[in-house]
Amino acid sequence: MPPADSTPHTSSQQPDGQQTATEQHHQDVRVLVKALQPGSAARRARTVVREVLQRAGVSDDAITDAEIVVAELAANAERHGRRPYELRIFRIDGVPTWCEVIDGDPEPDKIRDAFQRLATLPEPDLSLLAENGRGLLLTYELSQGHCQAYRTITTTTDSPGKAVAFALPTASGTRLPYSALPDLRPGLAPLRQWRLHLPIPDTQA
Repeated sequence: MPPADSTPHTSSQQPDGQQTATEQHHQDVRVLVKALQPGSAARRARTVVREVLQRAGVSDDAITDAEIVVAELAANAERHGRRPYELRIFRIDGVPTWCEVIDGDPEPDKIRDAFQRLATLPEPDLSLLAENGRGLLLTYELSQGHCQAYRTITTTTDSPGKAVAFALPTASGTRLPYSALPDLRPGLAPLRQWRLHLPIPDTQA
């Protein structure tokens, strides 16, 4: 979820009791949660993202880019984070828009700083991105800069963790920027769960 100390995304009531434009527009926010098992996290994440985007009518090239990103983030979570590993995809008004790869390490600062550096560099410099630079660079480039890292609460254990997230491609070709997301705080409880029936069991890669 967006970090508790981030700027709210205009989903609160105004002093006169009127809802903001963002809240009025986003009538339906749902979340898909999939546990990622150690040893198969990247493959499983790719399978879920591919199925979600195919059903949403996204182009094959854009789906491939999203698969690359989520596989890199899941591999980084296994390599540098700790359990549990999770994938969460948010669907807003029926459109899959934002994808999170989550692990049980609650410190997102290095990754968030890396994304911020990439946003200011005229040319990418992998030497500035530490040991998981390739995955972060691909995430930044293939998501067109729509990526973030922030603290969250894991769904499976209700414990502190971090999310590394990116805006998904859509059938229209646009991406919902982080600043336009509705306020999803304080957690997943108010959101309706969205079930995705895959042709393989959740326990497989």
